[in-house]
Amino acid sequence: MSVYVVCGIDTEIGKTIVTGLIGRYFLNLGRSVFTQKFVQTGCTGKSADVLIHREIMGTRWNELDEQGISCPYNFSFPASPHLAAGMVGEEIDPSILEKSTARALEENEIVIIEGAGGLLVPLTKKLTLLDYLAGQDVSMILVTSPRLGSINHTLLSLEALRKRNIKLAGLVYNVYGDHCIEIANDSLTVFKAALTKYGYEERIVVLDEQGEEKGEANWQTLFDR
Repeated sequence: MSVYVVCGIDTEIGKTIVTGLIGRYFLNLGRSVFTQKFVQTGCTGKSADVLIHREIMGTRWNELDEQGISCPYNFSFPASPHLAAGMVGEEIDPSILEKSTARALEENEIVIIEGAGGLLVPLTKKLTLLDYLAGQDVSMILVTSPRLGSINHTLLSLEALRKRNIKLAGLVYNVYGDHCIEIANDSLTVFKAALTKYGYEERIVVLDEQGEEKGEANWQTLFDR
């Protein structure tokens, strides 16, 4: 059994799409897989991100979803998890997150968790997402891009992961959209060097428009040990 967490260097970086695509990759290999979004904000009812996972994977909303296992916390206010929870007088309980993943693993070989925002997004006033993950047996998949600021955000993220000794499956370099080719090429070179610097293997999946739409990204790069 394996647990992977898809986090981003920032918000709106492509975590939801990447989570769904990786889920589909494992399904195509004949593996049983379940996706989670620990905290959804700016949404009511079913988690919008989990619904996108399911659409990409070609699977239906199921009983575990109905039990809240795929999304233990769902808040209508579009903000950081700690604030969205506080707006309705709640506080995120990390033990509930842990139990939801354990429950998912009872029926699936692989669980893929989509993070919220960046690595240090606060779940509570005292606990960040990275604080929580540091105490779990998970492997990180970090989504980055060639947009301006990404080099800084990516290197800071890698440094934070190394400091917490969190396993890194690799990077997903999301180049979907219009980007300066010189910046895109240079950023990729910087990221490869940074992985080596921080003691990680040079595992990078480049996700472009074709890869996203046709599923041609080489996901095996991240999981082939």
